[in-house]
Amino acid sequence: MKRFAVVVVVLLSVSLIGLGFAYGEEGAWGGRMLRKNAAGGVSGGSAHGVKGARGGAGSTRGFATDGQGNVVGGSASVVKTPSGARGARMGGFTRSSDGTVQHRSGMAVSGQRGSAASTGSFTRGASGDVSGQRSTSATSSSGASYQGNTTYSKGSGASHTATCRDASGNAVSCAK
Repeated sequence: MKRFAVVVVVLLSVSLIGLGFAYGEEGAWGGRMLRKNAAGGVSGGSAHGVKGARGGAGSTRGFATDGQGNVVGGSASVVKTPSGARGARMGGFTRSSDGTVQHRSGMAVSGQRGSAASTGSFTRGASGDVSGQRSTSATSSSGASYQGNTTYSKGSGASHTATCRDASGNAVSCAK
């Protein structure tokens, strides 16, 4: 099921290009799909976007069930502004018939003022145990940077660490 989830997310991302976001004409586009699948469940998805002189944006999402209580899904979004700033986000999840849930996501943005990226994951086990983590980094156009990591687990709580550096690479305190 995990492999299938990865395939769903990859196919969703590729569909943005296939539907015309990257190379298509200006204007808006979109579509939806829902049908029975060979696993005994249903598969569905949608994709929408717009492209013009002011930039463009597109998003796609999809899911599949197997008739046994298992579900996988994912989504992806991209945006580009007239000034050349770009952003993207992808996420995917699985839910097993035993109640286990896994989610992973990531994003990245870049533009004239700097760049940032973040990845994270969340897991809930069949017994109710919960854990998650997120890592985030950002760099300004001046060269100042932030690196932060947050973890959480049921029973232990949350923990966060952060490192900030000035434009010369010297460690500085992180503003709150």
